Amino acid sequence: MKKNRVIVKVGSSSLQHEETGGIHYHKMEQLVRELCDLRNQGMDVCLVSSGAIATARHALSLKERPKRLAEKQALSAIGQAKLMMTYQRLFSEYNQVTGQVLMTKNTIIDNVSRKNAQNTFEALFQMGVIPVVNENDTISTYEMQFGDNDTLSAMVAALTGADLLILLSDIDGLYTDDPHVNPDAKMVKVVDHLDEQLYMMAKDSTGSDVGTGGMATKLNAAKIATLSGADMIIASGKDFHILSEIFSDDYTGTLFTAHKDEDFYVPDYIRESIGDEW
Repeated sequence: MKKNRVIVKVGSSSLQHEETGGIHYHKMEQLVRELCDLRNQGMDVCLVSSGAIATARHALSLKERPKRLAEKQALSAIGQAKLMMTYQRLFSEYNQVTGQVLMTKNTIIDNVSRKNAQNTFEALFQMGVIPVVNENDTISTYEMQFGDNDTLSAMVAALTGADLLILLSDIDGLYTDDPHVNPDAKMVKVVDHLDEQLYMMAKDSTGSDVGTGGMATKLNAAKIATLSGADMIIASGKDFHILSEIFSDDYTGTLFTAHKDEDFYVPDYIRESIGDEW
């Protein structure tokens, strides 16, 4: 598989130790190494990383995810700084420069903000920088309500003209039924067209209380990505070596093939599907 510009989204549960909720430094180092290797192959690479709130929860020894919005936003402010500091340190070990990009709803739907964001991403890619993106949870509530950065990563793919979006999480693909409940559930390897049957398969649930993105949000991301001209892959984030496997065409996961629609306009789609709640 050959691609020019790749967006990789990593879910919260893929970055923490399951038992304690602490940062899984070995896995983060593995992720960074894989991304740097893709960059060294000449690809533009962008990381969309969840995990700010989960990181702060562990730092403050909070056993449960807070319910009050202000508390979630406060945790995001604490955790985002700690998470980015860790990424900066790990990427620097491979002589790779990173830049933080925090986005909100207005980044996409406002014409001026969207163009500024596009210009910023292009400049970062031209400089050889790997952008690390998250939603600006301290002033926005989209991720907390609508999914663990799945839709955000699809919008980044559309915004930057990427040709591949990879979603890595505790869900390793699209199944005909919930594999946690039905042992006969089969993985769907390739999806050429999104239809109502696929949406009926989607279960708006996730395997942990760390992340918030279930299969429904991933299908929403697939719609945005594929209609914007990018392939999308859902795969497991348990072992980040899967990134090398994806580019060797030897991986387990679900591929959604691109079907660019010139009439598909992401800002309008976001306004219609999300409205004023983000």
